[in-house]
Amino acid sequence: MPLDPGLLDILACPACHAPLDPTPTELVCTSGACGLAYPIRDDIPVLLVDEARRPA
Repeated sequence: MPLDPGLLDILACPACHAPLDPTPTELVCTSGACGLAYPIRDDIPVLLVDEARRPA
C-alpha cells in the first residue's frame, strides 16, 4: 500500500527538515546537502537518522 499523499505533505527529513520524495522502498531527502534515504518497512516510514542510508 503506498503512503497517503496527505502524510507525505507533512513528513520532513528529521535531520534537516527538507521535504521527502517517495520511492517504492524509501523516502529520500530533497536537500542537496543532506540527501538521506529513510527506509519504508511494512508500509511504515522509519524516520530515524541512525536507520537512514547515506547518499553515495
